Amino acid sequence: MQKILDAICAGELDEVAHLPVPEFYRGVVLHADETAMFEGLASRDKDPRRSLHLEEVATPEPAAGEVLVAVMASGINHNTVWSSIFEPLPTFGFLSRYGRTSPQAARHDLPYHVLGSDLSGVVLRCGEGVTGWQPGAEVVAHCLSVELDHPDGHSDTMLDPEQRIWGFETNFGGLAELALVKANQLMPKPRHLSWEEAAASGLVNSTAYRQLVSANGARLKQGDTVLIWGASGGLGSYATQLALNGGATPVCVVSSPQKAEVCRRMGAELVIDRSAEGYRFWKDEHTQDVGEWRRFGARIRELTGGEDPDIVFEHPGRETFGASVYVARRGGTIVTCASTSGYEHTFDNRYLWMHLKRIVGTHFANYREAWEANRLIAKGQVHPTLSQVVPLDGTAQAVHDVHHNLHQGKVGVLCLAPEEGLGVTDAVLRSRHEPAINRFRTPNVS
Repeated sequence: MQKILDAICAGELDEVAHLPVPEFYRGVVLHADETAMFEGLASRDKDPRRSLHLEEVATPEPAAGEVLVAVMASGINHNTVWSSIFEPLPTFGFLSRYGRTSPQAARHDLPYHVLGSDLSGVVLRCGEGVTGWQPGAEVVAHCLSVELDHPDGHSDTMLDPEQRIWGFETNFGGLAELALVKANQLMPKPRHLSWEEAAASGLVNSTAYRQLVSANGARLKQGDTVLIWGASGGLGSYATQLALNGGATPVCVVSSPQKAEVCRRMGAELVIDRSAEGYRFWKDEHTQDVGEWRRFGARIRELTGGEDPDIVFEHPGRETFGASVYVARRGGTIVTCASTSGYEHTFDNRYLWMHLKRIVGTHFANYREAWEANRLIAKGQVHPTLSQVVPLDGTAQAVHDVHHNLHQGKVGVLCLAPEEGLGVTDAVLRSRHEPAINRFRTPNVS
């Protein structure tokens, strides 16, 4: 592994095709025999530091259409949090079902699960039939794994019945020194970014792009008012940038003055600190507070000059969904993915049906959407929201911190990269955007 790393760091990328691939590599894994370890505990009390292990695993051989990548950096996403606490289900059920679909997929059904749905790195080996990529290519990966044997996936690959999220519903993910991906997951690494910066955007930026911009999502247009929950977080920080970049007005909802300041650094002017303003959308576990919905809606109109949101960018789920449906404008759109506060959403349907609103569900992005989202990063029009970086052996603590919302933006992980700041090959473009690239890393924003 050291010879591979030395060649990459020296810029001798043509050499990696001739170097031997190690039989084993280090990865962050779950164990199938530990899935019951948190039984009886509330979600908040389940500790990823107990379930996540850094250990050596066998290197998979790339099959037809697959690519083996030397992972320089990765990132923490909420799906790794869910995996680590075995919610809503242990991921080994996903691997088992996938393993039954084909001999090639059977390799994923193992007693351990290598996690991670982001990476930046260098192609090491290509399986049979891969023509678009060669060993030595600097790449990032999006996390959509598809089979495309069914007609439903050929208009929008997210509709493929065999669509899965790599590193969550498949094995050999990116929180490791090596990763196995399908060739149609790869995209060019943005040349002005370091390895850890390039790895930060794949999942969340693509998800936000489909959810907010794509014809498969909310179809953002110039002049729209967009309410963005968790606007300084991993997903919301990209939604905020996409709204600003597309001529819309974001109304950023955050939970602290520090997070409000991060949104202002991105260029947002309308910010609601819901903790400071004391919004409590639930009276108790079973009853929502319509009066709080009204107070929240009035605050939005106060900021916007009387306008309700054309689009509500939803991802907290249970805690906020009733309020989201209420505050959207007549004819507006509530676009939802994930449910970090709970999957069971309750809302008053009168405010949906009688006011002609729409709820649109979105999930990650197809290859084209991911490519377009990555292109915005590569052009310097959207920037990574990396706030901190940890070594591979610090992954479990980082997942714990994300589980408890003790972070801003994205948390990066150095896998093979020996230090931060490596991998930049376009210093001119970087110099043009360096303040924006680093705005989430300014002191005193945590």
